[in-house]
Amino acid sequence: MTTAIYPSLAGKTVAISGGGSGIGARIVEDFVRQKARVHFLDVAEDESRALADRLGGAARFHKCDLTDLAALKAAYAAIEAQAGPVTVLVNNAANDDRHRFQDVTPAYWDQRIAVNLRHYFFGAQAVAPGMKRAGGGAIVNLGSISWHLALPDLALYETAKAGIEGLTRALARDLGTDAIRVTCVIPGSVRTPRQTALWHTPEEEAKMLEQQCLKVRIEPADIAAMVLFLASDDARLCTSHSYWVDAGNR
Repeated sequence: MTTAIYPSLAGKTVAISGGGSGIGARIVEDFVRQKARVHFLDVAEDESRALADRLGGAARFHKCDLTDLAALKAAYAAIEAQAGPVTVLVNNAANDDRHRFQDVTPAYWDQRIAVNLRHYFFGAQAVAPGMKRAGGGAIVNLGSISWHLALPDLALYETAKAGIEGLTRALARDLGTDAIRVTCVIPGSVRTPRQTALWHTPEEEAKMLEQQCLKVRIEPADIAAMVLFLASDDARLCTSHSYWVDAGNR
């Protein structure tokens, strides 16, 4: 897959949550290709260090439990101290573990919302002052097709992902006067190692292709391509809206 080069991204300080594997890892790799100053947060240490090593130190890994808001704030402060204000934030980290409606407890509800939604808001809150001082920035949130399709056994994940679209609209309004753009990317069914190992059987793969207008499996690179465009100055008037990369699966 041939990817575009955006001169406006060169030298930008970029922070990516959940960048150690899957879609996040490809986003990290592609921002490195843009010659940005790339930092990524993840709780999975082995995968993240392996990625950083593979990129020869061009991306800096920060171990962080994103559900710990004090640690989250400290991580973004450390990035700013090392590389200057974050002017591109990619809120990507999430966990789509399946769960049955009748088994959900208040504690599990709180934990799932913390993993899948809460840190998006507080990550934006942490970097917005630096973006304002820098003259603007871009926040790209990762949503999901799951709640649009009403997939089973994902009630909390889908609640969080629906909330991310609302959060995107609200933050775009609140931060727009500081030249901060906020957008959302909605992936379709992406072929990642996790999805393939846990849920994407050959039968499920065939079903997904049948539902799509384009009969091609969606890869992490396809999602990263949209993220990079929205982060670049080429998208300078794109804000408040969601952008689908789903091969026509609605």
